[in-house]
Amino acid sequence: MLYFNVEKNIGTFNLKCEGEFLEGVTVIQGASGSGKTTFLNLIAGLLVPDRGEISLENKVLYKKTEGGKKIDIPVKRRDIGYVFQNYHLFPHMTVLDNIMYGIINQNKEKLGLTGAEKLEYAKNTMETLGILHLENRRPGETSGGEKQRIAFARAIVTKPSLLLLDEPFSALDEDTKETMYKEFLFIKETFKIPSILVSHNRKEGELLGDTVYMMKKGVLSNSQS
Repeated sequence: MLYFNVEKNIGTFNLKCEGEFLEGVTVIQGASGSGKTTFLNLIAGLLVPDRGEISLENKVLYKKTEGGKKIDIPVKRRDIGYVFQNYHLFPHMTVLDNIMYGIINQNKEKLGLTGAEKLEYAKNTMETLGILHLENRRPGETSGGEKQRIAFARAIVTKPSLLLLDEPFSALDEDTKETMYKEFLFIKETFKIPSILVSHNRKEGELLGDTVYMMKKGVLSNSQS
């Protein structure tokens, strides 16, 4: 479970969100500039709230009290996977090295794997997503759909407690989107990682989400309310 009660001044308005997300895929929709990506970055630790609290699986990730004391867990220790809109793949690394980047520093207790087993697990994940044949290529030598699968693999290979996805399908053409929707539903069913998907596409919310929220000027509301 993710609990959040955060405030952040982002210039044109104050983002102020409170609530909790449970299992499954939570979709956040809204106009460009409404605060969707800012919200993800606050959860991930890439931005610092002005005030508030964030906890994941009953572990406090961020908390700032009235007295000024603060807990702020570093990004790498938040146990959160992130698929960015432009994927953020390292162009100088091979596909396999990109995917191993996150897993190589994970401790044995988290994954239950030794160093050699991490490599095997990464390759097994790549095979599950149909990209093992790309292991020695650079990201620039892959297609848009392949880049997305690589980004997904890198995010989920660490077995995160939460997966954040920021408009992951927006750069794809319509035919590739349809294919990747099916891929995402496969990933959702296979890995069962609680996820927050930001999207401006209503179809994506209806097809991929278990719960859909709307964000308007930094305020979240359930689309059913």
